[in-house]
Amino acid sequence: MHVFVTGGTGTIGSAVVAELLGNGHTVLALARSDGSAHTLESAGAKVLRGDLADLDALRSGAAQCDGVISLAFGRDYGSPDALAQAIAEESAALTALGQELIGSDRPIVTVSGTPWVPGRASTEADPLPTDGPVGGRGRSVNALLDLASRGVRSTAVRMPRTVHNEGQGGFAGLLTDQARRTGVAGYPGDGTQRWPAVHALDAAVLFRLALESAPAGTAWHAVADEGDAVRDIATVIGRRLGLPVEEVPQENFGPFGPIFAMDQPASSTHTREALGWHPTHPSLLQDLENIQP
Repeated sequence: MHVFVTGGTGTIGSAVVAELLGNGHTVLALARSDGSAHTLESAGAKVLRGDLADLDALRSGAAQCDGVISLAFGRDYGSPDALAQAIAEESAALTALGQELIGSDRPIVTVSGTPWVPGRASTEADPLPTDGPVGGRGRSVNALLDLASRGVRSTAVRMPRTVHNEGQGGFAGLLTDQARRTGVAGYPGDGTQRWPAVHALDAAVLFRLALESAPAGTAWHAVADEGDAVRDIATVIGRRLGLPVEEVPQENFGPFGPIFAMDQPASSTHTREALGWHPTHPSLLQDLENIQP
């Protein structure tokens, strides 16, 4: 399959590109800079120059390929306004990609987050939130999945709070960055809230499986660790960086503060059984041991 990939140089995207190329697919990847283009070409992908806001480029990429994996998301989400802008840009991009595929029965796999359900681990059957700071992403993904009735094999892979590789990435990576800046390995709340996690290389396998065989209109959970306590995550970060581990106000984490403070474990039982996905790479707490002072 010839696959159009956006976001192909990120933590998830670079792993997805390698996974596709390593399993007999070819890749056309969106690149907005010379550096990204060089990285993608070195990995073995062909490049289409453009960015997520270039809807004509997105339509062109989708038209040239047998399927799409959409992973790109804005880099600036340090304020509520910036986060809202990134979500709006992603929404427009998904709309353009989906419209290009109507009636073709070609697959498109997009990314979203696992939902949170009070008192239990969320499952693939739980709806995405459509309000709150990231509610716009839920609405965009739902709209794409609705295209299943219009001849698009649209699916969504829901990612946990931390997608990690070599101790970097995801919410845990943001905690690490904050610790380096402030000199404290901080966590919001009492630290007992749980975050699910997955290694990027395991997540990449699931994106490939969804592209190849997932039924239209379905959602899947890329969850290897159902829920690690945030205090345990901060403890490893603090030990690796030689910093104290302390509770800090959730406001210290900007627009992500309320999300960081939530208990949000997630299950992937259905995904494992239905698609035969079996994570094999290190857990989050193991992988954080790669953090360098």
